[in-house]
Amino acid sequence: MSDFEAMNIAQLKDELRAHSLPLSGRKLELVQRLQDSTPEDGELMLDAEIISDESSAAWRRTVQSFLALPVPVIIVVGMLMVGSLGYVGYELISAWADDEVEYPELIEFNSGEARVFAQNLVGFGHNQWEGRMSGSQEELNAAQYIRDTFDSLGYEATLENFSVPMFSIVSAPTLQLCIPGDAPLVPKCVGIPGSGDSVTDYEHRTQVVLQGYSGTRTINFGQADVIFLGNGSEEQDWASASDNIGMVYWGSGGVSGNTQIYSLAAEHGLAALIVVNIEQNCGNVEADNCVPIFKSINVEAVIEANGGTMPDDISFVMVSSEAGYEITDAVKNESAMVAISTNVQNTGELDVRVPCGKWEGLSNDLLIVGAHHDTVYNGPGAVDDTSGSATVLELATVFSNILSNGKKPYYTIMFCTWGGEEEGLWGSSAWVAAHQQQLRDHLRLYINLDMNHVDVDSENRGNSISLFSNSEEDLEHIKAIADIFENERPDVAEKYSINFRLLDGASGSEDAMPYNSDHAPFVYELGEGENGRAAVCYGSGSWEYHTYADDLSHFNEESLSVSGTIYGTYLRFLAEV
Repeated sequence: MSDFEAMNIAQLKDELRAHSLPLSGRKLELVQRLQDSTPEDGELMLDAEIISDESSAAWRRTVQSFLALPVPVIIVVGMLMVGSLGYVGYELISAWADDEVEYPELIEFNSGEARVFAQNLVGFGHNQWEGRMSGSQEELNAAQYIRDTFDSLGYEATLENFSVPMFSIVSAPTLQLCIPGDAPLVPKCVGIPGSGDSVTDYEHRTQVVLQGYSGTRTINFGQADVIFLGNGSEEQDWASASDNIGMVYWGSGGVSGNTQIYSLAAEHGLAALIVVNIEQNCGNVEADNCVPIFKSINVEAVIEANGGTMPDDISFVMVSSEAGYEITDAVKNESAMVAISTNVQNTGELDVRVPCGKWEGLSNDLLIVGAHHDTVYNGPGAVDDTSGSATVLELATVFSNILSNGKKPYYTIMFCTWGGEEEGLWGSSAWVAAHQQQLRDHLRLYINLDMNHVDVDSENRGNSISLFSNSEEDLEHIKAIADIFENERPDVAEKYSINFRLLDGASGSEDAMPYNSDHAPFVYELGEGENGRAAVCYGSGSWEYHTYADDLSHFNEESLSVSGTIYGTYLRFLAEV
């Protein structure tokens, strides 16, 4: 047995520090790292031909992957190694048997500071629509604030702009319903006094919301008929709606979402498209009503359906269930008419922003924590995803304090936030593309925080927090730190149900990482067939998702400390600070 193997973990780390070597890992890894650096002291080098061609980093990754395997597999592999590798196999399996992992103290996540960050970000919202829509001045203001915060904390702060296909809203949409009066010889629904017409104006944001990449069009009363398309599943119904206003009931099966709906509207030449929400948030935001939400589209798919260009003259809105049923009843029973107007520039490009703060480590390998700072246009986005951005800023504050003693982390640490998420992951995808080679060579782990929040009314809305990863090794460490969190912070931990899931399947499979937030480019867009490692957190209870009501009245800053503390402590463990 070598001198290193006789040491405990504390002694091994002292020796590693003396050699300016990384400190994280299990005992076996620490011993091997020292033996690699001082081969004359290490008995494992008796079989040097087995590992001499491997770099320290590659060996470390191999050992980490081995140790992340289930116990029975390790035992079987160890037995095979004993048989085939002799003393080396014996050393590996026996070292694992008494191996231990020493995790750092839990970080001190300040929930009150996180709330202040959230309040500041919400304050950058549009003066009427309240959102920080991608490509807007409001999004730029928020990104500059985040960049300046990173700078004030001592990070190397940057703000990158990326031009992406993006729409801009010139004016709020209008939607009206006219029930004709019974005055004889008077034109109906043209605004003539004494006609007896009854006109209903639907309120923007609470009753009608633009959908992603809507075009520009004005249809006055009587210029187009309303064609009822049910759940959108019948092809012949779409054909009959050409040059008219199609009405689809979303949430009753049929079409899969906005991309398919908008593509069918483009293929069949509809003038306008009204989607009725009959499933999302029903009775939760407003009693006996399903409030309209914003949803985007897959731009490439719609362009393909439209023959190679974005349709720029189809009005595309969602209405509440209450408004939808009222329009349906009036048109069918009282010969009512609908007028709609949208003014949206949807065929150009706009800049979305990515602010980052970087703290250089001893290694070029990267640990990145991110969230999206943009919101839907029609609401403040306090949960989606101001909660995630506030968590990123608080974690950046924590690590600034940890690193203020001048000690460098082993890995380079980056905190970033992304614009353009709500319309198609534009910011993170563009940033990954711009830094693809660096990420492919050096990304160790990306952590994504998107709605990592549990509603303040968790008793009635649920209290679950989901932590998932495509790396079994990372997930096992995360679980271990979560156990420490539950033991040491029971006053907080006992309020929440923390769930874990490994999603390491092939892209598109049931057990693959979902392609629904900014972690996806880091997993699937590194190029050359390489997948990156990611860990993600989702919370629960946000019934106000993508609506006007996603404001700070439901904000629960304490819930951010769960993922913030667990992931932040794992970040500290990997960074060795």
